[in-house]
Amino acid sequence: MTRQGEMSYPRHKRNRWLALGLGGLVLLLITACSNSGRPLTTLDPQGPESTKIQDLAGPVFIVAGVIFICVEFGVLFIVSRFRRRNTDVDGVDEPEQVHGNFRLEIVWTLIPTLILCGIAVFTAQTIFALEEVQEDALPVEVIGQQWWWEFRYDFDDDGEPDIISANQLVIPAGRQIDLSIRSNDVIHSFWIPALNGKKDAVPGRTHSLLIQANEPGVYEGQCTEFCGISHGYMQMQVRAVPAAEFEAWKQNQLAPPVEPTSSAELAGYEIFKAQCARCHQVNGIDTEAEGYSNTGPTPDPDYGADQVANNAPNLTHLMSRSTFAGSMFDLYADTGDGVCPVVSDSPTAEEQHSAGCTPNLVDLESWLRDPPAMKPMAPDGNRGMPNLGLSEEQVSALIAYLTILE
Repeated sequence: MTRQGEMSYPRHKRNRWLALGLGGLVLLLITACSNSGRPLTTLDPQGPESTKIQDLAGPVFIVAGVIFICVEFGVLFIVSRFRRRNTDVDGVDEPEQVHGNFRLEIVWTLIPTLILCGIAVFTAQTIFALEEVQEDALPVEVIGQQWWWEFRYDFDDDGEPDIISANQLVIPAGRQIDLSIRSNDVIHSFWIPALNGKKDAVPGRTHSLLIQANEPGVYEGQCTEFCGISHGYMQMQVRAVPAAEFEAWKQNQLAPPVEPTSSAELAGYEIFKAQCARCHQVNGIDTEAEGYSNTGPTPDPDYGADQVANNAPNLTHLMSRSTFAGSMFDLYADTGDGVCPVVSDSPTAEEQHSAGCTPNLVDLESWLRDPPAMKPMAPDGNRGMPNLGLSEEQVSALIAYLTILE
């Protein structure tokens, strides 16, 4: 075999592997473009704020893509056109040596400068547009906890929350929501990509974020700032409903909790007071009294221990939500594509069952048996729900009580 033949074979083999590698990379990038079953995407805006971000990012990426293609094409052309040949002789076949080209340097400096200035102007306009609060915006306080989200509604603007909920933020579709975001422990980050960008939740500080859903639906979110062992499982949802349904949901949340009546429910109620009420609140329960106190349905924003560790979700209307444990598990066995639970001013278990919404007893029972086995937590440091060592009879009784809290 000639010397020329010896050199051409490895080059051909190398080119083949290069083509395979580039082809695999292209296929990998194409799979990332699919939105099927991947709700956490910024490429499908469902609200005015996310649309503004997309309207800015889209043209920027298009311009960047064109520039990338032009530059890469130029690099490949130069490498191919002016590469060293096997027949080149050192000292003879050398390219002309030049110091530079002043005109070209001005052009390739001026063009990127103008592009960046244009992007800066449009970016500044978008930033200011994202801060415009409408007069009828609904204020909601968002509090990051390890590892779940708490939502507080103050409808009469008296500084005290009228409703305290968790994991699922219910909002009226078509109305702007003014979120005040903070943290109760470490730094978290609130992100509902279909509705707006990310906003950090920082202890001792309050950050504002505006969201609005164009249409009713359930929009998924995720904490995007590492916050401990269960950061990856700190999820949340925004459920947008028509205005009339939101008013019905509001009236239900303001109502007192359902009182237990059956023997199983009453047993579960007593177990809740003894085992759960130190961290969880059901509005109106007095752990020292025989029944519900006369304090009514008003939630206590300072309920539980003074320390950060013992905060836990308010369970007054637990079954009016779709998820629990930081939105990691469904509360209903069949969520009905966001239909469950049914929203009304006084929902009942019968109403939920007739709509095909049945409690997810498998996950609820497993959670009560051993929460740390279901979700990574640090119960020894009071960060997350510990294993209470409940018997099967106690688990069944607690389930009977919790599932009536519509």
